[in-house]
Amino acid sequence: MIRSMTGFGRAQQILDGMSISVEIKSVNHRYFDFSSRVPRVYGFLEEKLKSYIQSRVARGKIECFVQIEALEIEDCEVSVNHSLAAGYINALKELCERYNLRDDITVGSVARNHDIFSVHKSEADEERIWNAVKAVADLALNSFVSMREREGEKLKADILSRCDTILGHVSYIEERSPETVAEYNNKLIERIKTVLEDVQVDEQRILTEAAIYADKVAVAEETVRLRSHIEQMHEFMESKEAIGRKMDFLVQEFNREANTIGSKAQDVEIARRVIDIKAEVEKIREQVQNIE
Repeated sequence: MIRSMTGFGRAQQILDGMSISVEIKSVNHRYFDFSSRVPRVYGFLEEKLKSYIQSRVARGKIECFVQIEALEIEDCEVSVNHSLAAGYINALKELCERYNLRDDITVGSVARNHDIFSVHKSEADEERIWNAVKAVADLALNSFVSMREREGEKLKADILSRCDTILGHVSYIEERSPETVAEYNNKLIERIKTVLEDVQVDEQRILTEAAIYADKVAVAEETVRLRSHIEQMHEFMESKEAIGRKMDFLVQEFNREANTIGSKAQDVEIARRVIDIKAEVEKIREQVQNIE
């Protein structure tokens, strides 16, 4: 199923004595780019969240926000980084001496520097917290993925509609191309008759010139390949894998075939159709940039 790379999901629950909320959102990105914001004391959750979300999301710039409020008193150990604390105290004393400030260094003023404290939880405690957070993250992730799939269905409908429009232009070019050869042949005969007047026209030479022209402007190979690319685009739309990058490469092939047809075209109407095709291809390319 096609998924957009834009999505949002949020869930909140009270589990195991904790009020937990998880919010996941994403925008376009060439690869999987993950960042999270969790309370510092629960920093161990970051890698777990990344691995868990990556198991279900292939591409996009993902941001995950977690809030945890303990509703019950938890057993934990708080340790002090004494060397860092001493560094803060010495720096404060230096400020007092250098600028003749009142020395009011207290435990409270030093404790404001939160990085001197470390909170340690037991492995069992971490596992309990992760299980609770994972349960809430799963709800948020389900909502997030569902939104991506809904957006993906809209992208799919738009892209396929534009592919149908391109096929219409291709059909016209396929019908018009032989007509341009016949018109060239008639114009060539008329031109030669005008120039040579009563001199007999070498029909074989005219046929040769017409054949050379027909070969020069022939676009059958390009239109066949373009039809094949569109058929492949339809197949991609039914894939269960993340196919955004493959589709991006395929759209480049769309554009290459259109450019080749345009360079060969010696007819105004075909040239106009090529411009229309390229306009649709550009719109498809923009949409493909949003696909996972």
